[in-house]
Amino acid sequence: MNLTARFFGHLKTVTRHRHLVFCGCVRAGIPLQGLLHDLSKFSPTEFLPGVRFYDGHHSPTEDERRLSGYSRAWMHHKGRNKHHWEYWTDYYSAQGQYEPVPMPRRYLAEMVCDRMAASKVYKGAEYSDACPVEYLLKGKMRKLMHPQTLDELTHFLSLLRDEGEDRMFAALRAWVREKP
Repeated sequence: MNLTARFFGHLKTVTRHRHLVFCGCVRAGIPLQGLLHDLSKFSPTEFLPGVRFYDGHHSPTEDERRLSGYSRAWMHHKGRNKHHWEYWTDYYSAQGQYEPVPMPRRYLAEMVCDRMAASKVYKGAEYSDACPVEYLLKGKMRKLMHPQTLDELTHFLSLLRDEGEDRMFAALRAWVREKP
């Protein structure tokens, strides 16, 4: 695939993803977060590797990581976007290591929308409402999330799988509005 095709392919993928997240965030009652979602993907640190490694079937950060041993784009992205659980880690001197902390509700709600949109973009016609929770449950990273964050994320993605988008978004919207 030539550079022009990769450029426009990546741009289309990011734009479609952002649009789907925005629509989800509106339904979840957090429209401003949807509007601002993933703007860092347009920074040179994230966009240029996205174009370089674009193939339309999976995240370009996977290929950047395979080639370099790490993904500079991903490190940039997770450090600027609060809808990623990796953002919510802090150093605890008593343990001598970084530990996850529970995510605030509105960012976890955005993460639900993000995971749903990513599944729709990358799965295409093969997408079903079960895809986001299946991806979560087969992934190894869930073991590093704060248990409360994992429980809440699993709850909403399971609700999506079992009862559909309308029921999941109604529950998510009510949960975001609750006082913790």
